[in-house]
Amino acid sequence: MSSRHTAVGCPDPDALNRGTFSDQYRDYTVRASGPVAPDSFQVLTGPRGDDVVLVVSGLGSGDLKATWGAFWRGLKPQSKIWLEEQAFRVFYRGDLAAARAVPGDD
Repeated sequence: MSSRHTAVGCPDPDALNRGTFSDQYRDYTVRASGPVAPDSFQVLTGPRGDDVVLVVSGLGSGDLKATWGAFWRGLKPQSKIWLEEQAFRVFYRGDLAAARAVPGDD
C-alpha cells in the first residue's frame, strides 16, 4: 500500500480532495488541509482548480472562520450561504460514509 506524495514529501493535493459540487456555471472542489483531523478546508474552482473561493478554518477548535477569495467577497449574502452549505455537505460527506462503513456496526 502506498500513498501519493509530491517531490517535497507532502501528500498529493488530489488525495486531500473531499468531493465536488456544482452550480449552473462552475464546478467546485472541496479540499481538506490534511489527511487526518484537518483544521480547515478550501473550496476551489477554475480550469486549473486554483481559484480560491473560500477557506473555512477552525474546524478542530469550533471557532469557525470563513475567508473569501478576492472575487468571491462581493457575492450577495444568499450566494455565500449557499456556497458554505454545499461545501460543508461535501466536506463531511466523506466522514459520514466512513462512519457508516464501519464493520460490525450492523
